[in-house]
Amino acid sequence: MVTVIGVRFRTAGKIYYFSPSKLQVKKGDHVIVETARGVEYGSVVLSPKKVSDDEIMQPLKPVLRIATEADEKAQKKNHEKEKEAFKICKEKIVKHGLAMKLVETEYTFDNNKILFYFTADGRIDFRELVKDLASVFKTRIELRQIGVRDETKILGGIGICGRPLCCHTYLTEFAPVSIKMAKEQNLSLNPTKISGVCGRLMCCLKNEEEAYEELNSKLPNVGDRVETVDGFRGEVQTVSVLKQMVRVLITTENDEKEVKDYPVEKLRFKPRRRKDKVASAKEMKELKELEKLEKQDEKKSKLD
Repeated sequence: MVTVIGVRFRTAGKIYYFSPSKLQVKKGDHVIVETARGVEYGSVVLSPKKVSDDEIMQPLKPVLRIATEADEKAQKKNHEKEKEAFKICKEKIVKHGLAMKLVETEYTFDNNKILFYFTADGRIDFRELVKDLASVFKTRIELRQIGVRDETKILGGIGICGRPLCCHTYLTEFAPVSIKMAKEQNLSLNPTKISGVCGRLMCCLKNEEEAYEELNSKLPNVGDRVETVDGFRGEVQTVSVLKQMVRVLITTENDEKEVKDYPVEKLRFKPRRRKDKVASAKEMKELKELEKLEKQDEKKSKLD
């Protein structure tokens, strides 16, 4: 077992483990650490704890120091420089006529490298742009292509639920999202209604997937024949997944039609594979295009 702390370098970013060494580090502190990119400034989001060796990516690097007042000022100065670098890079992109959208500029804490994050529909030959930027900033330059999900994670915004975007507030990594999840939750298959601000399938479709799979497995399909606890046979008209209630059209002893609601446990029926919700031809075309874009995004680099 090894004692580690969890450090994050950006809002809702990934958490990386570092050794606190003999420093008295606590959650909420700012620390200076050495990473693959160089010396970085990060925030402690996990207090010291013991983890097994299997959970650690070796070698486990130590915290260099708890951030001082001078470090805080240096980090603030870097943020000011990032704004100027962003402006210059945008001008250079226009100058070189590149079909790319600059999203964010980031200085490493030690100023040994500047990272420029951008989005683009395809591959971009930015070799001349890198040379141009290097001549201006006199330091190492890295251009990193990211997907539209990562772009939205950086910029933030408000979702259709009226709350700040999950990816910008707490979602550290993107989980795979599929059309099947929308079908399982009986949502509209209109792409505009199940897509997020980024234009991809909403991440929150994943949140309740397991619950809906479990609840749906206990329900009959609409149109199925069922037998009720009071001896009637009928056809399922509608189902309420969350309430686990089933509305059944039954025929009474007087051959009259009547609609009654029953808890699912009061019905007997043959479990059957659930029927997939069907989308229109136009919606299916748009959904397939969405899935294609999802796969393309997965191949692009991710944020640290």
